[in-house]
Amino acid sequence: MQIRTGDTYDPRVVALLDHHVAAARAQTAPGSAHALDLAGLRAPDVAFWTGWDGETLVATGALKTLSTGHGEVKSMHTLQTARRRGYGGQMLRHIITEARGRGMTRLSLETGSWDYFKPAHALYLAHGFVACGPFEGYVEDPNSLYLTLDLSAPAHESA
Repeated sequence: MQIRTGDTYDPRVVALLDHHVAAARAQTAPGSAHALDLAGLRAPDVAFWTGWDGETLVATGALKTLSTGHGEVKSMHTLQTARRRGYGGQMLRHIITEARGRGMTRLSLETGSWDYFKPAHALYLAHGFVACGPFEGYVEDPNSLYLTLDLSAPAHESA
């Protein structure tokens, strides 16, 4: 997979992101979905990437800067027909590397707690993320799972 800076005006990217947001909202209780829309991904504190297999868009991911030392994983999504090929792991490792390169010491994320999100949970845990409490404006919510990764620790070897 080739990872490129994401183009939020590319119709292929827009279509995949629209699907990601719609699917996340359909699988989450009202008020508990926190996926960024296109405007959110275009914000100056967000770096956004796309993953390509040839000319096929297969994955997206973003890094939101919360503070000098703290970032948030956003917009992680893999095309349904491209899942279980390692693309999500490649994108997550790219985001982790970018966060470390920016001097961040902590990387956190919020994801749904429902069964639909279990593959995402497994991915994050395999890369060394651990459960934590709400951060940066999030509140305790039974529909959300909060995870964090200590970037000051040695890099985690994942499968």
